[in-house]
Amino acid sequence: MLFLPAAALCCLCSALVAMAADLIQKDLTLTRRVGENVSFSCGGTDQCDDNFVYWYQKKDTETFRRILYINKNTGVIGGSYNHPQKDDFSSVYKQNSYELQIQAVKLSHSATYYCACWKGSHNAYLIFGSGTKLYVAKTQKKLLKPVVSVYPAASRAHLEGKSSLLCLASAMSPPLVQFSWKRQKKNGTLENLTLTEGQQLELREPGRTVAILLLHQQENSTYKYRCYVKHEGITVEAQTEQGNEGLVTVFSSDSASSGDAVRESRGAEH
Repeated sequence: MLFLPAAALCCLCSALVAMAADLIQKDLTLTRRVGENVSFSCGGTDQCDDNFVYWYQKKDTETFRRILYINKNTGVIGGSYNHPQKDDFSSVYKQNSYELQIQAVKLSHSATYYCACWKGSHNAYLIFGSGTKLYVAKTQKKLLKPVVSVYPAASRAHLEGKSSLLCLASAMSPPLVQFSWKRQKKNGTLENLTLTEGQQLELREPGRTVAILLLHQQENSTYKYRCYVKHEGITVEAQTEQGNEGLVTVFSSDSASSGDAVRESRGAEH
């Protein structure tokens, strides 16, 4: 089992804030060799209150720079924003939307790309996607899928009335991953976990990323959960022993004995 010190969990909960993006960028990271093409998707644009989707580039040591805008109905590109690489970008129609495209990537294209649009007729404001980070390599870069494990990790002193699960992704390249959770019903079917049913906090360290799911459960409630990690377009499920597919039984802290600091797990022990 994985024991998470109560003090560390408390600090983590107070330091991290979950943020939800308004637009949907399905790829967290993309990896390409020099000369290959790449395109960046942007979903949820039906909520935009005009016809334009804007694209921004953010390099690690620089501020956001607007590249161009695309008419989401026609695919026509516009905008004179004096971006030094503006001629490298175009649009492509995929899955009923126009995406940002680079026909031949260069090392200088390594950055994170964000889509945005205006929302609201009065006092309009920009809403953004979560961003897609592009890695560009001179030669074929080996992709290493994450090793994923799921554990119960809770402290009654700091999480009174709640349960928590810890999902650990490690040994992946590139290092960015995206977490999601599903809950198994009594009849065996799986359902996506919504933000109203649980809050997710993330902590990134060199070589690994941890997601802590805080669950608001009724007393004596029992469910089974699965952790999913998306990496370079591939989703990896929690890897556990004896083929139990990452099922974890979690009891609310109100129903556990006073001496329990860590919940019961099926598998996932290392």
